[in-house]
Amino acid sequence: MGNSKQTYLDQYFKISERNSSVRSEFLGGLTTFLTMAYIIVVNPAILAFAGIPQGPSTVATILTAVFGCLAMGLYANRPLAVAPYMGENAFIAFGLAALGISWQLRLGAVFVSGFAFLTMSLLKIRPWLANSISNSMKHSFAAGIGLFLTLIGLYETGIIESAVQGMPAKILLSADGITLGAPPVPLKLGNLHDIKVILAIIGTVLTATLLARKTKGAILIGIIATAALGFAFNIGELPKAIFSMPFQGDLSLAPIFLKLDIASTLKLSFLPILLTLFLMSFLDTLSTIVGVGANCGMVDEDGNLTDIEKPMIVDACSCILSALIGSSTSGAFIESAAGIREGARTGLASVFTALFFAAALFCIPLLAPLQHLKYAYGPALICVGLLMLNSLRKIDVDDLTEAFPSFATIAMMIFTYSIANGLTAGLVLYAVIKTLSGRVKEVSAGAWILAGMCMLYFVFGLPH
Repeated sequence: MGNSKQTYLDQYFKISERNSSVRSEFLGGLTTFLTMAYIIVVNPAILAFAGIPQGPSTVATILTAVFGCLAMGLYANRPLAVAPYMGENAFIAFGLAALGISWQLRLGAVFVSGFAFLTMSLLKIRPWLANSISNSMKHSFAAGIGLFLTLIGLYETGIIESAVQGMPAKILLSADGITLGAPPVPLKLGNLHDIKVILAIIGTVLTATLLARKTKGAILIGIIATAALGFAFNIGELPKAIFSMPFQGDLSLAPIFLKLDIASTLKLSFLPILLTLFLMSFLDTLSTIVGVGANCGMVDEDGNLTDIEKPMIVDACSCILSALIGSSTSGAFIESAAGIREGARTGLASVFTALFFAAALFCIPLLAPLQHLKYAYGPALICVGLLMLNSLRKIDVDDLTEAFPSFATIAMMIFTYSIANGLTAGLVLYAVIKTLSGRVKEVSAGAWILAGMCMLYFVFGLPH
């Protein structure tokens, strides 16, 4: 029985063909879940600022992740986990706040952008655009994402912090005495006497050491060991309960299910919002799929991802579902790189991740306090960022028409704290530098279209 099941899994997910095992897929799926499970708490907290009730939003967040991960595993057969995006949720909650539009209308925008994604994917326009990007640019996505993950890990754990942390507000006041000015430097070293920061540093060193020793499950062991050490120092709030039943009481979906306003998004005045949301989501997904895929060998000899339309269709469908049940734009998570590092190579890892999210649906009270343990999962993000720097070696630094836009992509991703900004800047500069260098013939039609779309983002969208 065990052998036949193993054979079926092997055939369906092509486990042996991709040099993996069920154990590696399980470990990878669990690691990915642990490094991205914070979204269960963080996404509802952010969307609450838009007026979306937090209990139902938590359930919607988990359901979106379950659907997306299952579809990515069973249909696309990729070890890419799917959940509501960070960045897009902030745009929905804070970026549109000044416009005074309802959360129902904001969800309508998510639905329309998701439908546009699906149409482009089915027509194979998105895959064509993705495969029109040069190899150097694809690997710059991976390196940029890696450093972006590192920055998130460092900042979330408090190893680095905002330069204004602890400053009196009056120090930053402009001459008018009302508005705040910019600090002299954006970041500074965190408080090294804070026990949480110390734990994060210990966790990072421990994880790096385990990786250096090629210990199987190094990242997962690092997360668990660091969390356990924190609990030994009474760091972390104990849960008030363990289990809860979703879809009832405070966790009922009724207040947000199918409450989106689609019709109002079709007005011409709403176009900049749709354009911004569309490009942010398109580029985030594109960079994640291409960057993570390039980092783990999921490309052919020409540097193109095989069957890329399948993960993109999954991404589009999960985005549509997300809007219908009351959450923000969703797509492939860059934290999937953590699971891939642990050996995940097939969609079985995504199925395991989906199962963990499904289990979390009944353990929301238990998980809520655990997801505040940034000192435990932050080191994993830092170390995954380090591992993804391997892609830097694959950028053609001897050809400045390839190196310059790749460098701009990485720099803008990190220093503007936005994957979308890095992608847009890099893709525009790629076409510009090739043209000005007299090598316009090297710019494909797809690359020109991407550059044009990115210019629209900067000129008519709402870059942030």
